[in-house]
Amino acid sequence: MTASTTLSIDRLGRRGDGVARTAEGQTVLVPLTLPGEVVTGEIRDGRIAAPAIVTASADRVTPPCPHYADCGGCLLMHGSDGFVARWKADSVLTALAAQGIGATIAGIATSPPRSRRRAVLSGRRAKKGGTLGFHARQSDRIVDIHSCHVLRPAILAALPALRDLVAAGASRTAELVLTVTEGPAGLDLAVSGGKPLTPALSQTLAAVAEAADLARLDWDGVPMTRRAPVQRMGRAQVIPPPGAFLQATAEGEAALRAVVRHALKGAARVVDLFGGCGTFALPLAETAEVHAVEGLAAPLAALDQGWRKADGLKRVTTETRDLAARPLLADELQGFDAVVIDPPRSGAAAQAAQLAALRDGPTRVAWVSCDPVSFARDAKRMIEGGWRMDQIHVVDQFRWSPHVETVTVFRRG
Repeated sequence: MTASTTLSIDRLGRRGDGVARTAEGQTVLVPLTLPGEVVTGEIRDGRIAAPAIVTASADRVTPPCPHYADCGGCLLMHGSDGFVARWKADSVLTALAAQGIGATIAGIATSPPRSRRRAVLSGRRAKKGGTLGFHARQSDRIVDIHSCHVLRPAILAALPALRDLVAAGASRTAELVLTVTEGPAGLDLAVSGGKPLTPALSQTLAAVAEAADLARLDWDGVPMTRRAPVQRMGRAQVIPPPGAFLQATAEGEAALRAVVRHALKGAARVVDLFGGCGTFALPLAETAEVHAVEGLAAPLAALDQGWRKADGLKRVTTETRDLAARPLLADELQGFDAVVIDPPRSGAAAQAAQLAALRDGPTRVAWVSCDPVSFARDAKRMIEGGWRMDQIHVVDQFRWSPHVETVTVFRRG
């Protein structure tokens, strides 16, 4: 039997685990802890999985969710709101400092509890019905949730019906992935990994869609639409493809969009890179011509249809292009006044290199990021190319998780 070890938590790592060191210099990860706390527990594989708190931090609070001890959906609910906000801001500054970049934080916009309008749930068929929720920490086991302090009330209300869907549509071995999004028309649900459709299963799914009042249910690419699952983007109404990426909360989207619109005010021609369904392109089209570039054709088709049906927008064009493999070259960017870019977590190294090479053309780049480390890498390349970086706006849409988003502006000339 391994003896317990007592350790002091030095800091939190990128994934929200406490980081401590043994007397021998071994780094140990300790979940659900805060800096300055003294903990004890058994070390296995460099981790104390179930720490006992000996001395608690003044920032420790009682998590309000009954699933928190087991569910992996939230990792920082034991920290005060003030602590989590400071830690997220500091994580951005730390990533930038590692690249030799000094920066200041303009502020942090934290989405309120129960504001997640989009979530990816997991489901498995069980002996008695279905299990539906998020994975447990460090596990592929699904925690069956019946309440949640993150999800919007409409999604919570639909959980019993979605659990019935899992029971009916999951095989004995496969895990269902359920992407659910709330919109003005109701819930939009895309399910992957389910059993093949049969007349009987189709009838059951239709009953579930009725019980949950779903706007659309997409079963492994087969849509069952009761109402058009529109999302509002500025003056436009867009019908995203099933399971499409959208900002996680309306409040977070508004915070990001406000910074982008203010930064690009007065621009006549804007290029929107990694444009998706039009989160930024369509609101910007109220005052500027926009060229939206995205690697997937389906989101761009939805953007285009939304633009064509909206009133009072300037011209919007689209281009399907893998920007990681084929970034817009410096000479292709010449005809634009400004750029907005919202890359995936891997960042936009290739596109940053082309932006850094610019000597004419756009003088402003609004850069939205969902990963501080890849952003810091790309920011270094931009600064090396002569761009100046404004203050950083931190946006916390994923409350109580380690995930953090930023938006800033690079200026040239």
